[in-house]
Amino acid sequence: MSLNDSWMRRDLDVLWHPCTQMKDHEQLPLIPIRRGEGVWLEDFDGKRYLDAVSSWWVNVFGHANPRINQRIKDQVDQLEHVMLAGFTHQPVVELSERLVALAPSGLERVFYTDNGSTGIEVALKMSFHYWRNTGRPEKQRFVTLTNSYHGETVAAMSVGDVALFTDTYKPLLLDTFKVPSPDCFLRPDGMSWEDHSRQMFAHMEQTLAEHHSQIAAVIVEPLIQGAGGMRMYHPIYLTLLREACDRYDVHLIHDEIAVGFGRTGTFFACEQAGITPDFLCLSKALTGGYLPMAAVLTTDALYQAFYDDYTTLRAFLHSHTYTGNPLACAAALATLDIFEQDQVIEANKALAARMASATAHLVDHPHVAEVRQTGMALAIEMVQDKTSRTPYPWQERRGLKVYQHALQRGALLRPLGSVVYFLPPYTITEEQIDFLADVASEGIDIATQARISVAVPADAPESFRDPG
Repeated sequence: MSLNDSWMRRDLDVLWHPCTQMKDHEQLPLIPIRRGEGVWLEDFDGKRYLDAVSSWWVNVFGHANPRINQRIKDQVDQLEHVMLAGFTHQPVVELSERLVALAPSGLERVFYTDNGSTGIEVALKMSFHYWRNTGRPEKQRFVTLTNSYHGETVAAMSVGDVALFTDTYKPLLLDTFKVPSPDCFLRPDGMSWEDHSRQMFAHMEQTLAEHHSQIAAVIVEPLIQGAGGMRMYHPIYLTLLREACDRYDVHLIHDEIAVGFGRTGTFFACEQAGITPDFLCLSKALTGGYLPMAAVLTTDALYQAFYDDYTTLRAFLHSHTYTGNPLACAAALATLDIFEQDQVIEANKALAARMASATAHLVDHPHVAEVRQTGMALAIEMVQDKTSRTPYPWQERRGLKVYQHALQRGALLRPLGSVVYFLPPYTITEEQIDFLADVASEGIDIATQARISVAVPADAPESFRDPG
């Protein structure tokens, strides 16, 4: 028995994996990873896989990055953890100062949690609580875009709209307003991204005009709807949304958990619209992919609505045990150092251009509806019919064919349904991008040429996609 097989068997005896139908692993082997270095992951049998999805979108500067490693090692000899209620420490103060300095003007306070979903919960609760503290308790509902994803805790699911993640739990969810997404994949032929995004804003304008007295906040994923299939839209939508939220006295929450820290071509996606949201939610790449941490940045005006004598009960009594953990703060500080010292955003322009040129041939593929890109995120959408853009039935799991082929070739490409995407570490080389493009092209040919027959229950939903 190989070492891979041994670890896989031990795993399947005791683990329940995330975002997984565990029965799949009767046919789909788990990949036990022994070590990582740079863009590569290596299993126990010595096979390497190029991590094209940054291990669920977190690893921006490669595995076992020596600068991040050293900062964590130095910190662990000083302080591993202390509660942040009534105490503080050097790494959390320094990190907060740097995030405030980097963020759009006006975001002056930082609240920490353990992960992206709980960061979203914090922003939602703060907005709701703010209106209660300021004498407007009727403002308690939220507006979200169709096809959006904001996490998998209950309130975060409530403001999401990917059926695979939410339909089962509908009885638990908050009642929210869902507005049609500006998703530019759906634009009419000949219409620009900007014109389509402007046109789609009419739906948001109408919802805010009719219901603003009930609405606490609008929440969006700026520029890229990640788990919804890497669907993208133009920054003008965010500009119009900021103006409307100001007019209707509604908070604006930007979920930059997946798209912050240079992924869209600017350090924060909201920079491309020239705006400041009321809440900026960050996680994933915040620690370079090392340790779980999220930060919610907000304005001093919001902070002041909670600042009062204890007996008024206006405080924000929300906490997580590992809030502001020093080791995670150290990883985040090292990550910010690399951004600053290596001029990463500028260097990424050449890598993004190579991603575009390496996949340009797929635009003409008979089963590719679109190759779309925003910065260091590129998506290739497979369809059954190119002219009508008819999708493949989700039950056929065409993306799984691409995933399996990529593993054989030494790449980790985990599609979202029929959407193959590149979201690589920023340390990837142009030659490695060319390799990924070749692997993706081969996988797409295999997946779209395969004859797949599946038994579909009569009551099966139509809108699900494989999670990525």
